[in-house]
Amino acid sequence: MGEVFKQFLLLGLMSFGGPAAHIGYFKRRFVDDLGWLDAERFGAIVAMSQVIPGPGSSQVGFAIGHHKAGLPGALAAFLGFTLPSFLLLYLMAVASLSWLDTSWFQGLIHGLKLMAVVVVADAVLSMFKQFCRRGATRILMLLCASLTLFVGTLASQLGLLILAAVIGAVCLAPSALRGIDQDAGRQGAKGGEGGAVDTLRPQMLPLMLFILLFGLSLFWLGTGHSLSQLFAQFYQAGALVFGGGHVVLPLLEASVGQQLTSERFLTGYALAQAVPGPMFTLAAFLGAESWLESPLLGALVATLAIFLPGFLLQLSLLRSWHGLMGRARFRGAIMGINAAVVGLLLAALISPVIASAILAWPDALLVLIGLAWQLRYRPSILMLLLGFALTGILLGVLGGLS
Repeated sequence: MGEVFKQFLLLGLMSFGGPAAHIGYFKRRFVDDLGWLDAERFGAIVAMSQVIPGPGSSQVGFAIGHHKAGLPGALAAFLGFTLPSFLLLYLMAVASLSWLDTSWFQGLIHGLKLMAVVVVADAVLSMFKQFCRRGATRILMLLCASLTLFVGTLASQLGLLILAAVIGAVCLAPSALRGIDQDAGRQGAKGGEGGAVDTLRPQMLPLMLFILLFGLSLFWLGTGHSLSQLFAQFYQAGALVFGGGHVVLPLLEASVGQQLTSERFLTGYALAQAVPGPMFTLAAFLGAESWLESPLLGALVATLAIFLPGFLLQLSLLRSWHGLMGRARFRGAIMGINAAVVGLLLAALISPVIASAILAWPDALLVLIGLAWQLRYRPSILMLLLGFALTGILLGVLGGLS
């Protein structure tokens, strides 16, 4: 549990770039570097995070922690990955923000955005090689990337994931069956993994708790200015949004936007993009602003409420999900979803990651140098962080002086 917390705290301090970049960080650290799980298990976890509501990238981290050390590991992963951004956004809600306009800070943020381009591009390349080996999966990937760029609505993304699952179940089941046979051979050679055995039955306790809290939140919404209403507003936002990240913004604006000025709400949104870690920690800023009697309590209640529904659903499905991976058609559907996810990551790489980071030709040059460095030498994330952070600060200071 301590090792899980340490690794996720490190990533929570440097994971800039949003959900797409976070998946890249997780794959690099836990699949490529540490070997906590293989690429196929990682792909199944990513697929699950895309088809249940909640914070997509945080759910991937939660599942990795659960895979490594059970429920204590899952909680340690959540705490480590979320704590830095929670503290930063809470402090920004209660402190002066005049220093945000300084040239060195703006340069730092710009340098970290450029690092996110490198990380996401590397993730797209490696996941393409892993999940898009067949013609059908490559077509699915290109279709999802193209339609997401041109349409880009939440409904279209969900529709593409469903379409990819159906195509995968029909067209990719035979090859998925061969993969099951190979897995069975590897498990026989290893003698099986330790811990609980995957089953086909969902865990009922977390599922019933999710339903109970959702029902209570409908009642608590009408309780006026109270912590119960604050919890209900953020719980419903976490329970109704798919994919996480920026998608949660309209739900939060509809639920708590009336309690804040539009300027303050948008300030919190901008700050959530400027700090590392999950976008859902915007709840810390909004909770502190909404509960002025005790900003820290408001931030804690809002943050726990927005993450809780997705994690309860994930706990109910984790073992049954991996058990279902032994079924050929289900595994084929996941192969299709994985290909679609690569397409969604490619679209996210183009917009908003590249669009918001590369503003001039020197930015493009720095990204190309960083990507070549990454592909050739595979430096640690800390090395990438230091390189791009220092470069960004230097460019910011020089730009300010000029």
